Amino acid sequence: MESSFMLMVHELPYLTNDVPGLGGVVKSQPSDFVVEEIPLYDASGEGTHVYFHIEKTSMTTMEAVHRVSRALGRRTYDIGYAGLKDSDAVTSQWFSLEHVDSDQVKELNLSRINVLSVSRHHNKIKLGHLSGNRFTIRIREVDVDRIVEVRLILETLSSQGVPNFFGPQRFGMRGDTWEIGRAVLRGDLNEALAVMLGRPGPFDYGPVRRARELYDQGDYQAAAGAWPYPFRNERRVCAALARSRGRPGPAFGAADKQVRRLYLSAYQSQLFNQVVARRVQSLDKVLAGDLAWIHGKGAVFLVEDAAREQPRCTAFEISPSGPLFGSRMSMPTGEPGEWESSLLTAEEMTADDWCVVGKQKVRGGRRPLRFQPHDVAADVGQDDTGPYIELRFFLESGCYATTLLREICKTTVEPAPATDDCAE
Repeated sequence: MESSFMLMVHELPYLTNDVPGLGGVVKSQPSDFVVEEIPLYDASGEGTHVYFHIEKTSMTTMEAVHRVSRALGRRTYDIGYAGLKDSDAVTSQWFSLEHVDSDQVKELNLSRINVLSVSRHHNKIKLGHLSGNRFTIRIREVDVDRIVEVRLILETLSSQGVPNFFGPQRFGMRGDTWEIGRAVLRGDLNEALAVMLGRPGPFDYGPVRRARELYDQGDYQAAAGAWPYPFRNERRVCAALARSRGRPGPAFGAADKQVRRLYLSAYQSQLFNQVVARRVQSLDKVLAGDLAWIHGKGAVFLVEDAAREQPRCTAFEISPSGPLFGSRMSMPTGEPGEWESSLLTAEEMTADDWCVVGKQKVRGGRRPLRFQPHDVAADVGQDDTGPYIELRFFLESGCYATTLLREICKTTVEPAPATDDCAE
């Protein structure tokens, strides 16, 4: 499992290889992809934090955060949110802001952002404070007579589980945010900045391509001016490079703290995907040495007798887990442990390298190799645009709808958004 053979997100294997892909087009219009965030808890109605439920159309979460914070005269950091949502979609989610007038929030008048309701609570919403997301997705330009095959795939995914791959949102528009994280982990900030700001590729065009070219030429001030909205971090880092005469440390430190965390998280996710890919055809099997994930509890235990624990796995009470490397992560033993160790060896690092990166502690943990979709349904419909197959399902926090969709379509169902580097 050498780094040079690392599978990219578009190369990951399918569980349902025996059923041909549906193909089709997703997100031909925003209303074809509707996401409703289900909060982890209800607002109490009292407290210093104003909770407001927004619906946004064709906009990333971070763009919505910036627009709301500007309108209210607050820092973007002050806005709390539970997860990052798709851009080419109609999505609803909860934001929070402390010490603000509720009426001021209710009266927000922003294009493509509607405030649906306002309440109060005693704490800030933070990443992960959500139960999950409910999806309604329409696939167009398909043979609707294949609805039987679609339902067959959904039955398989509901019983065996969906491979819990991190989707393209995790890795940015160019699919390379994990490379930035790897460079940071290795202490090579020059490499991290080169991937972040330079080396234009096929996904770069117009002002973005020009900004990357200017960075590669060493004209950091011009590059800072060339980055378009909403590439705020890129502009900020290039400006810091110009001020510091190319010193990478102060420049990288000018990026939002949350964005810097996302780069490391993307690298964690890339390594996790390699483990899922290796076990994709046996996700409903536990092995001796596995750290089995207990669904509903978020805890793991060491599997000593695989035959004894297998019935629980078949019933979807437990699942094998994979690594999110960091200080809080435990290593499995036996064959699963050997696979994870070999992955680190191929990356020329150890588990200890993940504990602290610079001044930043990387916590890590375990993550199930599969997830179970709930309330699954598939139907045929038609509107003014034409016929479609509509999917409806609920996914718990941390699970990607695109991972489920790729099993049905067997194609790349969407590009990753430019600024939302991860989902829940």
